[in-house]
Amino acid sequence: MTQPTEIGAPQASRGMRWTGWTLSGLVILFLTMDCVMKLLDLDVVKRSTGQLGYPLYLVRPIGLIELACLVVYALPRTSVLGAILLTGLFGGAISSHLRLGDPLFTHVLFGVYVGVLAWGGLWLRSGTLRSLIPLRRA
Repeated sequence: MTQPTEIGAPQASRGMRWTGWTLSGLVILFLTMDCVMKLLDLDVVKRSTGQLGYPLYLVRPIGLIELACLVVYALPRTSVLGAILLTGLFGGAISSHLRLGDPLFTHVLFGVYVGVLAWGGLWLRSGTLRSLIPLRRA
């Protein structure tokens, strides 16, 4: 079964689609786990939120915002909007860790790593996105 594409959008190979969905799936699984931990109000989440300097009453609202962004990303029709929203979420996490002087490669840049996986997976499976953001000119 082929997916309908816009005119002029390059078609993704089967390997590209599988790789894209695998990367996106890893992002979805990780963020689902993170949302569940926030919504269950676990002690480890409370400790890390307190270390970041946020009041504990914000744990669940942050988890709900993250869950909403994740659902928008997981749905194929709205995945680009979801990736944009998640990028904003990751930016907030990056700035929080940067403000505290946390280790660069393990804490500060972690949001960058997840963002690259999210956008990379989307780019691999979406011909329209590849035509908008080409890695090289034809």
